Order: sequence, then C-alpha cells, then structure tokens
Amino acid sequence: MAAPLTVAVTGLHRGDNPQPGAAVIRSLRRQIPDIRIVGLSYDPLESALYSHDIDRVDSIYLLPFPIKGPEVLLERMLYIHRKEQLQILIPCLDSELSNFMTIYPELKRQGVAAMLPTRSAFDKRAKENLAEFCKRHSFGAPKTFAANDVNKLAQYAEEIGYPVYVKGRYYEAWLVHTAVDLAEKYDSIARIWGLPVLVQEALVGEEFDVLGLADGDGEIVGHCAIRKLLRTRTGKGFGGVVVNDPEVTRMARQIIKALRWSGPFEIELLKSPGQPHLLFEINPRFPAWVDFPSQIGCNLPMRLLEMLLGTKNPTKLLSCDAGQMFIRHSIDLVGDIAELAKLSSDGEYAAGPLAPKIEARK
Repeated sequence: MAAPLTVAVTGLHRGDNPQPGAAVIRSLRRQIPDIRIVGLSYDPLESALYSHDIDRVDSIYLLPFPIKGPEVLLERMLYIHRKEQLQILIPCLDSELSNFMTIYPELKRQGVAAMLPTRSAFDKRAKENLAEFCKRHSFGAPKTFAANDVNKLAQYAEEIGYPVYVKGRYYEAWLVHTAVDLAEKYDSIARIWGLPVLVQEALVGEEFDVLGLADGDGEIVGHCAIRKLLRTRTGKGFGGVVVNDPEVTRMARQIIKALRWSGPFEIELLKSPGQPHLLFEINPRFPAWVDFPSQIGCNLPMRLLEMLLGTKNPTKLLSCDAGQMFIRHSIDLVGDIAELAKLSSDGEYAAGPLAPKIEARK
C-alpha cells in the first residue's frame, strides 16, 4: 500500500480571529481521509493543534516567527522535511508568505511543491500599494494612505475625515473617531505588525468576499462569492450567503487577470448605496471560510492539491448556488496538558497528538 500523501499546513487557530489552516485541512480530509497533515504553528496554543476530529493534524512543529526572516525559516523547514518527507506545502497566513516565497526555490529543489504568487503580484496587492494598483487598472477603492509615523498618519486622517479605519499591513483594522484613538491604535498595530500603518476611509455598505484559486496565467480555476451576514468587531466574516452578482464576478476576474495571480486568493469588495463596487483588500491565501464551499461541492483546497500533483482528471468543481449560507460555530476541544507541555518544550510533536483521556473515563 502506498504511503499517504503528506501535506504541511499553517494558520491553525480557530478562535475569535480564525485562520484558514484548519478549514483547509477539513476540506482535504473530506476527500482523502487518510491524508497525513503536518501542522506548522507559531504558537503552541493554536486551537487546531488539539483537534482530534476531521481537522486534526498528525504531526506538529513550531516555526520561528516571520520577523526572524527567511534564512531561519528555511533551516527549520529543511529540518521538518528531513523528518516528515513533505510533498505539499499550503501556507495560510499573510505575514509568512514573503518568507515562504523567498525560500520556495530551495524547498522545490527538495521536492516540496507549493502554489505561490509571484513577488510582483504579491507586492502589487499589498495594502500599502493597493490604491496605486486600483488607479492603474481603473478599480474603485476607498481612500487609503500609508505612513511610517503617527503624525503623518493623523494628517491623512484629517484629510479623509473622521471616522477612519486604522489598519496593519497584514492584519487588524480599527474604526477610530479621534486623533487620540488613532495614535493609540497606531502604536498597537506598529508594535505587532510593523510599519507602515494605514488609514482608510470608512464607508458604509454591503461587504462581499470572493474566494478563489487562480492558475498563474490570469484565469480563475474556481471561485465562490458571498455577501457577509455576520462580522466580528475586526470585520471578519462569521456568516455569509452565496450571491450571484455579475459585477462581483467580473471584477474578480479582471483583478486576477491584471495580477496574473497564482494560487489561492480572497478578494474583498464594498458596495455603498448608489455607488459602484469598491476593492478594499486582496488577500494572498484561502480565507477561514474555505470549508463552506467545500461542503457544497466546490472544494478548492482539493483542486489546489490536484494541480500540484498534476492530476489528469481532477475533482469537478460545482458552482455555488445563490442563497446557500454558512454561520461559524464554536466548540470546545478536549486535550491533555501533556500535549502543550511537550510542544512548548520540544518545539515539535512528531508522534501525533496524545489521545485525550476520554475513553478511560467512560
């Protein structure tokens, strides 16, 4: 019997600010139950590390934080590869993509396949460069400015007019109403995510997300478009409904063609009453709700896997019918403190998670 396929996945937190990795794992296990998943984590408390369900991981390794740079990451990844014989890598976090893009040529030489955007495309869609991209390609966008000091950011905020959003270049967005609030959020975001910090026009309207997979030649392999129904305080979608909006689809196709994007993406649009759709974010990975379309016949993580493996007859991607919806559901996971202790002390847990002490109590 052939050994199971080994896939490394990052972004395993399923808490109040959910990351995509666990949803990617669930999507893959729906079609390949015995797939071997190596969980790559920056924090021993990422929740999916302790799941024993369909989003479980078989081995766990801690990674150095992205601020450590690509050389340190490569050293760690080569160590993990020697132990696990990785075949596929699916990065799921914005902040790590630059480092993985830098080290990918060496990973590829070692036999690890991934589908990553080009450096040019990645930089063009960065939050601090998105306004220029929109201007060049005639996409509407909220007024957005980036700054490396708080006084300049406050000047931009006055120019836009309060309230405004203060945003990190990778994560976090806060609605602020005064210069005092802006300075407080600037310090918090800069400390965690670095510079520049962005200020963006706060517009009222419906938010749309397009999840998709692109082939690198400007074409979308498959996609699902939703309107957000529920949002967290930081704007994350906690519920959504599939929409059939030709303008949303048209914009997504134009954006991907302009970037010649390769791999997963999420495009976020805003529609204010009486105004055209505005582009306000392009995320370079699957979103945390990627398992929703997988459950209704559009399994994009599985198609990504098949593209990397060169599958001749890939799984058919069904269209997502308008009106189908999802609502995120939070549960409690059962684990053992020995799991956390071993991962925290050793930085890895290559034997697979310890079984929780459930059966013994029955």
